Amino acid sequence: MFEFSDRIVYAKTTQFDLGWIHSVEKEEWIEHYEIDQEQLLLESTKFKTFGAGVPSIAEDVELVDGYVKMKINQPYKELNLTISEHVDSTIYLDDKEIKIYDYGETYDTVLISVKKIFIWQYLGGEFL
Repeated sequence: MFEFSDRIVYAKTTQFDLGWIHSVEKEEWIEHYEIDQEQLLLESTKFKTFGAGVPSIAEDVELVDGYVKMKINQPYKELNLTISEHVDSTIYLDDKEIKIYDYGETYDTVLISVKKIFIWQYLGGEFL
């Protein structure tokens, strides 16, 4: 579930990637999330350069297609993101690329969480 200030958007999925451009390094970062019960699991992260924000604890660090990929396996109940087109925040879902900043104004927030919904919400909801 992606909760913006003016709407909730659902995604029927078991995994997605969250990508952005690092504000200091100016390089793309991509985090891979899996749905694990009723939480989000940050399974891995990949980036091109070491710098501010690089995880200090990781398993199975490897170089893949020019990216440093780290296995993380960190659970989260929810993610709170600030929307900004300056960092090109994007959700990669199946074969779709969803620009988060198309769903709100710069500095608005989006809450990403796992939620089971009722059939009537499913029938009348907005989906990615």
